Amino acid sequence: MNNENQAEAGKDAVVEPSPVIFIVGIKFLGSGKVYPYLSGEGSLKVGEWVVVEIENGENFGMIAFAKHPLADKKAEAGSFKRILRKASPDDMERVQRNTELEREGYQICQEKIEERGLPMKLSRVEFSFDSQRATFYFTAEGRVDFRDLVRDLAHHFKTKIEMKQIGVRDEARIIGGCGPCGVKLCCASFLKDFEPVSIKMAKDQNLPLNPVKISGVCGRLMCCLVYEHEMYREARKKMPVCGVCVMTPNGQGTVEKVDLLQEKILVAYPDTEKKETMLFSEVTVVKNVPPPAQEKTQEKTSEKAPEKGSGRKEGQARHHGRRRP
Repeated sequence: MNNENQAEAGKDAVVEPSPVIFIVGIKFLGSGKVYPYLSGEGSLKVGEWVVVEIENGENFGMIAFAKHPLADKKAEAGSFKRILRKASPDDMERVQRNTELEREGYQICQEKIEERGLPMKLSRVEFSFDSQRATFYFTAEGRVDFRDLVRDLAHHFKTKIEMKQIGVRDEARIIGGCGPCGVKLCCASFLKDFEPVSIKMAKDQNLPLNPVKISGVCGRLMCCLVYEHEMYREARKKMPVCGVCVMTPNGQGTVEKVDLLQEKILVAYPDTEKKETMLFSEVTVVKNVPPPAQEKTQEKTSEKAPEKGSGRKEGQARHHGRRRP
């Protein structure tokens, strides 16, 4: 009886929904990536400076996204770090001192790199909020023995030194700048992670395969090639490929060029230099029929083919009627 009563009570019990987690987006100095943090009970506005907790202590950041509920209902509040406080005048003064240390660190490190002839390029210097750790970001083609450099820097700044080798895309994110479009770099403004970009994405979008035009300031393929790639793939499924025969109001022709965005095609007609641009909806694809140019080639090939039974292979010389000297 007790088990039955407990089972019935379990059926009637109301499952309370899990509490909604509110987060804000934090962007740290020198980084374009935005990190989610628990919003807390205080009111925080976009653009305000705050001190937050990190794995090794505290850090200084700015509110990039306003308070909003977390979309993932299964996430737990314990998986997010907290905002400790709004930045005080003392915190702002500390950040200013760190900025001066970073400028000094960049200059000294650059001089030491040149003195020791190290094959590396210094990108950025970053001091922790408590000034107890300095991170030097650099790029290099291979491995670099920077042990002597670390000793020089540690002796000068009397703090923990960390050397971090990064790629050219990360370097562009750290340094920042404007892209060929004239807008701030995506990686330095809103991109959270780098997605793989391939040359096929440029081909699918009918872009010129000129490295100068499809590469970003980092020298790699532009990240924005990913944004519209899926849309171009879907549009390509509805349009014909170049070389397909189509029937137009003016006769049969061959597709020479495809405009995916406007859904237009450039049609070339046989036996004439006439070309015409029209909507794909105005033509009909001729299936199982080779292009007119291909038909002509096949006819000419059949005319020139040698007769059967000639007994002579292609390229073999004729010797009838010739005498040896």
